Amino acid sequence: MNLADWRKRDSFYEASARRRILGLLDQNSFQELLGPAERITSPHLEQLGFPVSFDDGVVIGSGLLNGKKVLIAAQESGFMGGAVGEVHGAKITGLLQLALISHVTAVLLVLDTGGVRLHEANAGLVAISEILHAAFRAREAGIPILVLIGGNNGCYGGMGIFARCCDYIIMSEEGRLSVAGPEVIETAGGVEEFDSRDRALVWRTMGGKHRYLLGEADRLVVDDIKAFREVAIELIQKPKPLTLESILQEHQRLGERLVAYGECKDALDIWKKIGIPEFDAIPLMDNDAFHSIVKPYLPREGTEEET
Repeated sequence: MNLADWRKRDSFYEASARRRILGLLDQNSFQELLGPAERITSPHLEQLGFPVSFDDGVVIGSGLLNGKKVLIAAQESGFMGGAVGEVHGAKITGLLQLALISHVTAVLLVLDTGGVRLHEANAGLVAISEILHAAFRAREAGIPILVLIGGNNGCYGGMGIFARCCDYIIMSEEGRLSVAGPEVIETAGGVEEFDSRDRALVWRTMGGKHRYLLGEADRLVVDDIKAFREVAIELIQKPKPLTLESILQEHQRLGERLVAYGECKDALDIWKKIGIPEFDAIPLMDNDAFHSIVKPYLPREGTEEET
């Protein structure tokens, strides 16, 4: 990619929650629900003497995506790392419940979070369980849920589990997806198990490229809001069935993956076993070069448009 093309990008990674929403949806179509003017804040943070945000760190609303009505939520990484508390979670749950009665084409969730807000941990955990329940009901009704990950905080904790329960995950290389964050793994297993200060290791293990190669991210795009939008337009028309058969197939795939790569100590070992040439150069490849080199080794690459 040349310098001129790079300058034209509208970075998803650097954008705020509202900027991401406005860039993803059709121009002037976004209508916010429970915005800052409503001043719905976390009661727990105030009691503990912590600052509050008038949207509790998540923006929700409706709009159009290529003329199709959608609901959308975007977590604000700048407030408590996008962490989920009671009000924050209730807004996302309510949005998913609204999908059942508002005749929308899809729900888009821009996740940028470290997981549960420790200041209100029990309420946050309950909130994530409610989000999961609402998501399964929406999927059962045939409403696709798309998760977009490409922000500063990545997507960790309970929301990392939730992301994998949705129809599709769209990531950029800059995005990260995992249940436990780097610091949590290091605390539990020691620096010998995982050095959270090794940024190359973190992105190699949890970043968009590796998640895409494992089949956990459905699409890998460049760090550009427009690129996320283009893939979202395509995928909102393709809900995945949520059936016992589909769940059993996923469990079988995960079991096969564990057998194939369970002894690998590093993502590099997995890439090598997949058979990708120049596997050790993958972290430095741009998006076009990456898709070009992995295409023969991933069956789904042959049926996807590269973005």
